Amino acid sequence: MAEQVKSPVQYNEDSIRSLDWREHIRLRPGMYIGKLGDGSAADDGIYVLLKEIIDNSIDEHVMGNGKVIDIKVTDHRIEVRDYGRGIPLGKVVEVVSKINTGGKYDSGAFQKSVGLNGVGTKAVNALSGFFRIQSFRDGRTVWAEFDRGVLVREGDEETNQRNGTLSVFEPDDTVFKNYHYRGQFVSDMLWNYCYLNAGLIMNFNGQKFVSQNGLLDLLRSKHKEEELRYPIIHLKGADIELALSHGSQYGEEYHSFVNGQYTTQGGTHQNALKEAFVKTIRDHFGKDYDAADIRASIVAAISVRVQEPVFESQTKTKLGSVNMAPDENAPSVRSFVMDFLKDRLDDFLHMNPAVKDALKRRIEQSERERKELAGIKKLANERAKKASLHNKKLRDCRIHLPDLKAEERLNTTLFITEGDSASGSITKSRNVQTQAVFSLRGKPLNCFGLTKKVVYENEEFNLLQHALDIEEGLENLRYNRIVIATDADVDGMHIRLLMLTFFLQFFPDLVRNGHLYILETPLFRVRNPKNHKETAYCYSEEEKQSAIDKLTKGGKKVEITRFKGLGEISPDEFGLFIGEDMRLEPVIMEKDASVSKLLSYYMGKNTPDRQRFIIDNLRIEKDIEDVALV
Repeated sequence: MAEQVKSPVQYNEDSIRSLDWREHIRLRPGMYIGKLGDGSAADDGIYVLLKEIIDNSIDEHVMGNGKVIDIKVTDHRIEVRDYGRGIPLGKVVEVVSKINTGGKYDSGAFQKSVGLNGVGTKAVNALSGFFRIQSFRDGRTVWAEFDRGVLVREGDEETNQRNGTLSVFEPDDTVFKNYHYRGQFVSDMLWNYCYLNAGLIMNFNGQKFVSQNGLLDLLRSKHKEEELRYPIIHLKGADIELALSHGSQYGEEYHSFVNGQYTTQGGTHQNALKEAFVKTIRDHFGKDYDAADIRASIVAAISVRVQEPVFESQTKTKLGSVNMAPDENAPSVRSFVMDFLKDRLDDFLHMNPAVKDALKRRIEQSERERKELAGIKKLANERAKKASLHNKKLRDCRIHLPDLKAEERLNTTLFITEGDSASGSITKSRNVQTQAVFSLRGKPLNCFGLTKKVVYENEEFNLLQHALDIEEGLENLRYNRIVIATDADVDGMHIRLLMLTFFLQFFPDLVRNGHLYILETPLFRVRNPKNHKETAYCYSEEEKQSAIDKLTKGGKKVEITRFKGLGEISPDEFGLFIGEDMRLEPVIMEKDASVSKLLSYYMGKNTPDRQRFIIDNLRIEKDIEDVALV
């Protein structure tokens, strides 16, 4: 009988540990702020830290205390000053350093707020290399400074400043590697706060943010009037606000909020909106329209306020709450939204026949387009199904975004490469758990101005659509990040532009939701030719010069290599560029950007306009040798 193999790891009383609040947050930051990241994605941890601080100021505003919030952001430092009531002076240190301590356990002091667990500010404190909290109240101020959650100094003195709270922090650079804040992501966050709190003034780095029309302004900022089929329908009720219209773009676009929190993954209220809109339209017109035709090209925003909301994670990106209030007799979120649309939207359509007719025409147009696509769609899907069994285009990974229980699901990435040589380097050096590769065959088709029919007729586009699983929308998206990885030459830039056109033309919500990126690979390698351990990879001329200055100290020579294509970079080296320190440039849709105008300018037939732009903005740079000895 074989001897039983004993585990070398001992499990006894010494294995059981009790962590204090600070240690637990730093050991498991993902439980509190989701993924870490470097600031290249809107849901990276550094933005969650900022949001947690601003949420407290917003909750003060909602309770009628302070209508101005001042925010200053640099690459690595945040300052937030509100003019609310200020933290009670005797509890300033406890509020930011003692778990389960806060004012939101008292439902009389804060109702329908976002933060209820007293965790957010403590997480910011624990994950910051520097954190300062200061309360101003009735002529006195109390402040405290922390280093990674440890109190280092505090003070109590008189002041002539207005009541309120000042929070200053710098995310810990040992937790957030190579991070910096991107102004566009911060701007988008602040605009959402303003849209949900009409009249609130937010001053960000000297720029004033304010909205007077709530969600109506939000949709106006996303879509120009000429892009919409009819004027935006804007409805408001107790604890609910709704704005919606139909455009001409492909897909569905939703913006959903709970108690001022942008629920990027939707949840109960967003699902209720989609269901209620379909039912209301069917009942109003007395026709059993297909749900896909009713919602095709919809743009909608909904905001609800719920007592004690239940979110599916600490980062509060998806609502799981069942009832509008803790009272068991309170309506469910679903029935509340259903009843609101049934009454208010139905009344609006009766009172606005022009909008009603335009809505009906949009639905019937979608119905015709769907039926025209049905035949070719069926053939293309059958072809893609066969190809998926031995798809040479896709080298898949093991974990995917819909795998809700997988810890690394948010790191799932699909690299779109040009040609086999580039895909070969990435495939050999990638993380097979979370990184997949899709290889293009040369330059893809310029799909500007074409209908979605081309997505099914073009084998490459159809296989890419199936690899991403976005035919019916983003609900089943298989990768959190879609990364365009092309050479930094003219052909590579052209392929990048063609792929951006594909996504913006047919899947704009993929871009709006922050899933599309450009991979930055080093332009130069600077190293000691006699000791390759002294090697620096540089992404710009400035970084190259800095590396040269550093490595040539003591009279040493350096070898400089200029990378012209991804295929030139060895798999071993490539592994350094797509790991923890991978540099990604997010593709961001700016607030006032119009997709149709962007595409028509860059990809349309206005060649003379583009030619003039190139001539006016042309920069000539000196040629760089492949290898040079300095």
